[in-house]
Amino acid sequence: MQTSIAEVILQNPDARTSEGIFRSCVHCGFCNATCPTYQATGNELEGPRGRIYLMKSVLEERLAITERVVLHLDNCLSCLSCETTCPSGVSYTHLIDPMRARIEEAYRRPLFERLQRAMLVRLLPYPRRFRAAMKIARLAKPLAWAMPGNLGAMLRAAPSRIPTATTASSAGNFQVHAAQGARKFRVALLTGCAQQVLGPHINEATIRLLTRIGCEVVLPAGVGCCGALTFHMGERKGSLALMKNNIGHWHAELEAGGLDRIIINTSGCGSVVKDYGHIFREHPDYREKAARVSAIAQDVSEVVAELGLPQDAEAPEALRVAYHDACSLQHAQRVRTQPRALLKDAGFQVVEIPEGYLCCGSAGTYNLLKPVLAADLGRQKAAHIAAVSPQVVAAGNLGCMEQIAGYTRLPVVHTVELLDWATGGPRPETLGPSGGL
Repeated sequence: MQTSIAEVILQNPDARTSEGIFRSCVHCGFCNATCPTYQATGNELEGPRGRIYLMKSVLEERLAITERVVLHLDNCLSCLSCETTCPSGVSYTHLIDPMRARIEEAYRRPLFERLQRAMLVRLLPYPRRFRAAMKIARLAKPLAWAMPGNLGAMLRAAPSRIPTATTASSAGNFQVHAAQGARKFRVALLTGCAQQVLGPHINEATIRLLTRIGCEVVLPAGVGCCGALTFHMGERKGSLALMKNNIGHWHAELEAGGLDRIIINTSGCGSVVKDYGHIFREHPDYREKAARVSAIAQDVSEVVAELGLPQDAEAPEALRVAYHDACSLQHAQRVRTQPRALLKDAGFQVVEIPEGYLCCGSAGTYNLLKPVLAADLGRQKAAHIAAVSPQVVAAGNLGCMEQIAGYTRLPVVHTVELLDWATGGPRPETLGPSGGL
């Protein structure tokens, strides 16, 4: 694809990167075949190829950032199914993320959108604030039907029950959880932000599983939100500050006690932490540190697959498990085989969800900002899951779990909860009492 971007614009590192990506695109359209929004609308501008033309035209200053342009780019889930499909290796994520930042700088959104986005930026990355907001939202949830626009959708998405906070899986003071038996790895666990509030049991199960297979698990003091949720919204100042904070703490731990891996059990976070090296490629003070962090960042399933489950691992119940591929895991990180293999090795029966490459509609904050499109995708995913008659749904991302649970009565659990259970941990609470399935 030819480009004609002015030299003054190409002085921006993201614009230079985008130009190279544009040139790699052969506009074949294969990407549209697996794009959820294109499949739903049939609109060329609601597919990756059309959006690439929009972004190129904006950088070439042939097209202004108008309401129509913003609508088509906002409708993108950033699921990156297009990257998996693309025969030319187009790095779509490194086009859409910088463009979203450009939109936030150049385009003035309607008042309600600005307020909604400002609220999400100020709440989601901070567990204490988020927990307080969820308590308020839970009380207001019965009034969701009367709320205008996306506010009603946000209240409906609030959980009816907020799990009790746990000490071991929350960011705070420095913690070390000793490996059982001979230590094989020393790892740092990212406990996340929203997950500390909505899924602390996932972190607890992860710590138990990792220590059981020989990992010393470290929770460095001060590590917080990875910045992914707000970064994908186009917000940069706060997002980069969150990333720099984590890079600093992880690098300090690398220098002090040494780390073999940085473990992430929320794949949306993992895809961004693995991209820190690219994000900070033009930051002299953070370039090398960020690259070093990204080099050892892995999804929890990658590490467990590498070390292996205990030989006596055995599922207490040979449940029929529908494994859901989170987009940030299968498309962004290209991790597909490890979770399935681990569940099978643990004794579960894994069944494939039809059209598993399609997004469930969670996509970070997408289900809050684009609730109608997200709901359509959620119902579609639930129907595909029901078609294979599973007893339980497993996924590697909290956002997907919350989204899918809103459209099915089946229990939805994190993959590590099942692996922890099969290796001596407690039965996942979501499954209910033994024999209930």
